[in-house]
Amino acid sequence: MKLRYAIKFVADLDKAIAFHRDVLGLKLRFQSPGWTEFDTGETTLALHPASADYPPGSVQLSFGTDDVEGFYAAREKNGVTFTMPPAPLHGTTMSRFLDCEGAETTVSG
Repeated sequence: MKLRYAIKFVADLDKAIAFHRDVLGLKLRFQSPGWTEFDTGETTLALHPASADYPPGSVQLSFGTDDVEGFYAAREKNGVTFTMPPAPLHGTTMSRFLDCEGAETTVSG
């Protein structure tokens, strides 16, 4: 597993983009009204508009693995609760699970 994305949910996307780009000096990789990415090395910082499920300031981690299906198959053995089974999404296989503290986390391959 490798940490691929840290997704931060924001109330004002334009203000958050300006802060991360102009104040922190992060390199803007991609910008759209619903998803923006900054290049931070191996891990991408993504900004996404906040919602009722993901309030402003909340963060979701996204890990990458070569074996999403295997990680899902070992869920009972590992005591991992999945909120979304593996499915094709955005050109990859993605799944969501709850970490040991109940935070929803994404894994993709």
